[in-house]
Amino acid sequence: MSFNGNEGEFVTLNDASRWTANYRNTIQRGDVIAEFLGKEKILELLSQEGCVGIRIYYGINDDGKKNVILVGADANQNDIEDGLLIDKGEFCPPFCSKRNALNS
Repeated sequence: MSFNGNEGEFVTLNDASRWTANYRNTIQRGDVIAEFLGKEKILELLSQEGCVGIRIYYGINDDGKKNVILVGADANQNDIEDGLLIDKGEFCPPFCSKRNALNS
């Protein structure tokens, strides 16, 4: 199988809300529940030659906080590891959306 750039599915708010609540129920109050990454960085990553999508890795940064690392992926399912990598977004908390079904 190769990637075609159409992988993934849209999910309902009900499902996403339940899944984010499941996650929040496993962490300590004040732990990271989300990370914001800017559109321009994401578009730049997607604009790399051969990039058909993004793979998201979960990590723990040097401060001990959960984080995500985004890397472009090609049609052969390979990371474009010698290209752009995105991290160091804005963590929630403290930079959170108003209370909603995904974060409350």
